[in-house]
Amino acid sequence: MPHAVDLSQKLSTFDEAFQPRTVGLFNGHDVMVAKLRGDYHWHVHPDTDDFFLVLAGSLEIDLEDGSTVKLGQGQMYVVPRGVSHRPRAHGEAHILLIEPTGTPNSGDPATAAPRRVI
Repeated sequence: MPHAVDLSQKLSTFDEAFQPRTVGLFNGHDVMVAKLRGDYHWHVHPDTDDFFLVLAGSLEIDLEDGSTVKLGQGQMYVVPRGVSHRPRAHGEAHILLIEPTGTPNSGDPATAAPRRVI
């Protein structure tokens, strides 16, 4: 029988920051949740856009042109492919990400978090 995915429950199963967990698949894309704390490093995705939806907390995304996108709960932003960016969370933010399956979260397969399905 089909069932709903409880994002809060999924987020409660881990504590690591910047370690996305896949909670569903959508047309060849991973639907993921992640916890963010502090600054992530500057990175770029040369072939894919980067979708961020804030579920809880707040998030800032610094962009290569010197601007910063500020997001609160229920807000989203898509970083266009090829744009260098750095997500930052003061405190803890919970986010939903959608990326083509296999996209490295760091932009570099050598430093990417492993794909984890929960």
